[in-house]
Amino acid sequence: MPPPLNHPCLHLELLPQTFFVKQLPADAGIPPEIFNELNVQGGSDIHKLFSVTRTAEEISIVGESATEEGGDWRCIKIAGPMDFGLTGVVNSFTSPLKDAGVPVFAISTWNTDYVLVPKAQADRAVAALCADQWTFVISVEE
Repeated sequence: MPPPLNHPCLHLELLPQTFFVKQLPADAGIPPEIFNELNVQGGSDIHKLFSVTRTAEEISIVGESATEEGGDWRCIKIAGPMDFGLTGVVNSFTSPLKDAGVPVFAISTWNTDYVLVPKAQADRAVAALCADQWTFVISVEE
C-alpha cells in the first residue's frame, strides 16, 4: 500500500538554492574544507543541507552551492518527520520521476528524505510529482 500522500509529513518543498554533488575516490580522504563545513557552529550556515557519505568504493559529498550558478542540482525535500514504520516513500516518490525520465540523487536522514534532481529538469520533476498527487508547499524564508 502506498503512503498517504495527503499527510503533511509527506508534503514536498522545492528548495530555492542550487546544490553540488561530488564524488571522490575512497582513498582520497575527506578534504579539510569539508570538515570546516560540517563543524559550523551557529550562524546562518547551520541550516544548510550538507552531506558526506563514505563507503569502501567512494566518498559522496552534497552541499548547497555558494552561488545560483554554482550548482547543477535542485533539491526536493519531503517535509517529515516520518515514522520509521512508513514504508514505500522513496519508491512512491521516485517512480513518477523515473517515468518522466528525471534522474535522482537521494539522501535519507533520520527525519526525512531529500531528492536532488538536475537543475535543468526541476520543472519537469515538479510537474510529474504534482500529476502523481504529491502536494508542494511554498518555502517560508527564515
